[in-house]
Amino acid sequence: MAIEIPTDLTPELVPLSWLLGTWEGSGRLGAGEGEDPHFWQRVEFTHNGLPYLQYRAESWLTDEEGTRLRPLSVESGFWSLDRPLVEADGGPGLNPAEIVPALRTADDVEELRNEAGGFNIQVNIVHPGGISELYYGSIKGPQIQLATDLVMRGTNSKPYASATRIFGLVHGDLYWRWDVAADGAGLAAHASAALKKAA
Repeated sequence: MAIEIPTDLTPELVPLSWLLGTWEGSGRLGAGEGEDPHFWQRVEFTHNGLPYLQYRAESWLTDEEGTRLRPLSVESGFWSLDRPLVEADGGPGLNPAEIVPALRTADDVEELRNEAGGFNIQVNIVHPGGISELYYGSIKGPQIQLATDLVMRGTNSKPYASATRIFGLVHGDLYWRWDVAADGAGLAAHASAALKKAA
């Protein structure tokens, strides 16, 4: 599968560029065995010229044949390289970034490679019910590994301690798995799916 890199993509997003687009497909909750429920998901990765990808995932509970029964959940967030901020970066709030990006060339980005030959990344994901996750991890080619550094829960949120996620591009399809520690238990399989790139 050829990966097209948009011409207006800031250089530091090139390692994440294979995620761009809309992905759709089915998955299973839990370990994906026996009576574990089925779901369908649509995931979008977009960019607006700033040094992060915007992420949105919508999921629907389905029957075994894939017929949508009802909405399951929505999550949204931002994916970026994990690097020190510099004066050229925007924020906080609406403070604008400089017109010229903080990392201007491929060589600037290459200097951020980690010891494993990939890049460190940061991912913020927000869920309904007052839950926000901050993940740190790495991307190496078409493989991503993430683990929560922080899970923020609102006063009335359900117990949720930590999570890990893995993503990989296999024969052009996006495979992912999400493990969660909740309700006082350790990390356990929460969901997984195989998504195809939408036209």
